Amino acid sequence: MTGAHSASTAARHFADWSARLRLEDVAPPVRRAVGRHLLDGLGTTLAAARLGAARPAVTVARGLGGPAQASILGTGDRIGAAAAALANGAQIHALDFDDTHAGGLVHATAVVLPAVFAVGEEVEASGADTMLAAAVGLETVCRLGAVTPHAFHARGLHATAVCGVFAAALAAARLYRLDPERTVHALGIAGSQAGGLLEFLNTGASTKQLHPGFASQAGIMAARLAQAGATGPASVLEGEYGLYAALVGTRVDPSALTDGLGQRWEATRITIKPYPVCQLSHAALDAVRRLQLDGADPATDIAEITADVHPDAAQVVCAPGKEEPRTAYDAKFSMPWCVARLLLHGELTEDAFARIDDPQVLELAARFRHRVVDFPGVAADQPGVVRVRLRDGRSLHAHVSHSSGGPDDPGIEELVRTKAIGNIGAGPASERLADRVLDLAAQTDLKTVLADIAAIVHEPDWGNPQ
Repeated sequence: MTGAHSASTAARHFADWSARLRLEDVAPPVRRAVGRHLLDGLGTTLAAARLGAARPAVTVARGLGGPAQASILGTGDRIGAAAAALANGAQIHALDFDDTHAGGLVHATAVVLPAVFAVGEEVEASGADTMLAAAVGLETVCRLGAVTPHAFHARGLHATAVCGVFAAALAAARLYRLDPERTVHALGIAGSQAGGLLEFLNTGASTKQLHPGFASQAGIMAARLAQAGATGPASVLEGEYGLYAALVGTRVDPSALTDGLGQRWEATRITIKPYPVCQLSHAALDAVRRLQLDGADPATDIAEITADVHPDAAQVVCAPGKEEPRTAYDAKFSMPWCVARLLLHGELTEDAFARIDDPQVLELAARFRHRVVDFPGVAADQPGVVRVRLRDGRSLHAHVSHSSGGPDDPGIEELVRTKAIGNIGAGPASERLADRVLDLAAQTDLKTVLADIAAIVHEPDWGNPQ
């Protein structure tokens, strides 16, 4: 790859930007957003560790072993950085409680946090360098997904896995201090590992939980391979056989990926999940919470529930058979089941999925209907519209303009902190950990953060079933 050949490619633009980025280039609102998402992601990771929700990935990562470079978060084990990223990527996504960028329909932090924590610990990066690598990774995965909204999903591909490998590679390359030329190679190598199939939607299998781990691990390996001298195509994104041409069927203009890079931050437009379920159900669930049932009993008085659903969301969360989920993970992708559970119990937490065969929930879910409405914009940013017809003839209606937890949500800071501390486990160490992660740029390195995690894990009432 010659400099002339790579100079105008999207990969080169991302590589140059990442290499030049300094703390003073990142405005305070962007830094706060990165801190929020790292804290939220750390909370979902530790919740999964506490529940043993990603046990197969953790077991395999332990078996891969390697030098004690990085931590399997929530376990006390230290193994090779790439293997640790595999485990932590599966853990952060295991409960489907991690954040979502609506435009790209990608779980941004799920692929970035495992890579930057693993490599950051390996190279003893400063808190500022770790935060900057996370900013680079978050921005990259969001932009790669948003340039062709829902196009990967329409082809049966998980955009988080497809786009996430590039984000992990770029973030790792920055922490390994690769020059722009080798960083371009890292991105080119990463492209040959972009994938992740959505067939789990038809079976309830847990493969989706593994996708961020695959992407994070592969991104680290791509950066290491480039560091060792392997080469990759500079035109990996926009080329004739590049990412979009091969997987979506259309080529993209490189400028569409990099326009305003460093000035317009998609990383500030990521949504925090208040429910541990697919983002495509969140607006409807928020609308359900606004319903005024006027004393009606959902179990006996509701004749029918109808929700408006974006065309791109219908097959994912409202396909035939979704009213009877096969597994707990399948239930997280069932709008009928989730709506019924929320109506009956007034909450939808991880504990709800321990009994997916609850007859009351299944009976109410069978009364759910959906109406496909072609909303303008992307599916994850759709409004929530729910109508309920009661057996006495009354009709009820509730509406929200979009799901809660977005960047314009006035309660976003409180939501993130409360959710994270609840996921991590109560106690002074959780509060201290939240403070450190939110102010990661001020930390000397990751050692204090990891020490707080160790203190939490060793609390007698925290529990660690893995």
